[in-house]
Amino acid sequence: MRTGFVRFAEIKANMVITNRGATLSRNRLRELIQVNLDNMKGHYMDRREFISKTLKHAAGLAVCTSLGNLGLASSKTPEQPQSILSTATGNNYPSLVSRVLEPLGGIQQFIKQGYKVVIKPNIGWNRSPEMAANTHPLIVAELVKLAIDAGAAKVSVFDRTCNEERQCYHRSGIKPAVEALNLSNVSCDYIDDRKFISVPIPTGKSIQEWDIYKEAVEADCYINVPVAKHHGLTRLSLGLKNIMGILGGNRGRIHHDIGQRLADLHTAFKPSLTIIDATRLLMRNGPQGGSLDDVKVKDTLIASVDIVAADAYATTLFDLMPTDVYATVAAHAAGLGEMNLEKVKIVNA
Repeated sequence: MRTGFVRFAEIKANMVITNRGATLSRNRLRELIQVNLDNMKGHYMDRREFISKTLKHAAGLAVCTSLGNLGLASSKTPEQPQSILSTATGNNYPSLVSRVLEPLGGIQQFIKQGYKVVIKPNIGWNRSPEMAANTHPLIVAELVKLAIDAGAAKVSVFDRTCNEERQCYHRSGIKPAVEALNLSNVSCDYIDDRKFISVPIPTGKSIQEWDIYKEAVEADCYINVPVAKHHGLTRLSLGLKNIMGILGGNRGRIHHDIGQRLADLHTAFKPSLTIIDATRLLMRNGPQGGSLDDVKVKDTLIASVDIVAADAYATTLFDLMPTDVYATVAAHAAGLGEMNLEKVKIVNA
């Protein structure tokens, strides 16, 4: 009986993927179905529910596989080229953005004419910029301008906040800074809870699916722009942790086995570029802080395509080792990037 409806689900799922303009190998399709078979263990799932879940995953997978720079990342990539990481230091934050991108080929390396671009900062907390709980607004605004200059057709800035969203967007300074650009093809809108889609995580060790914000998944270029700060649960909040702001559902469930789950999520969703804002470091009482006594000014940006390398380097600014942050260790083990900084080409721009 099970063999029959598994084969039926395989055929239907392939139709969904093909109809959405994507392709998938039969082995990868079977991997998707195996996720649901594994989920059946220990509880009853009838034929209708099994097929419904499989098709739901297939729809999300079709979105992912039709994208060039996002979607399902292989957990292991053979003979990866050496990761390049760029750092830049200075108190002119807008110029710092261009400088840190130069060794990576500039913003034009990531954004082409007509691209839909998402810039994802930390906007999670009702804190002013000097408190270092959110990404600095000058950095976000400069990235928006560079994206438009590079030919982006649309640039969206958003985050699923922890405190009340309107207070966070305004007090962080990010919404006012973006809106001050007065560009019709740029938005800094609040999250719409209706716009999450299910994304399968076939190679996940701790989770096998999660809802991710559709606009992030469908972007031609997704730029991850976290602030570097202490975090009571994960020790530090850096590039990998910033994905929390595009997750739907009960994010509290991610907190169980959070290091592995952050790594799992990044096997299914890969930023085009990570730029870590270390202009101010929140050294204690993160993730929201609240006292200038907890803030250390570093005037530094870190940029890399390799999110693991970016996180590993940022960790050293807190006098910690990359191995001290489990999310970094788990992501490295999943083949998502290089944790050993001796193997990374580091360029001081």
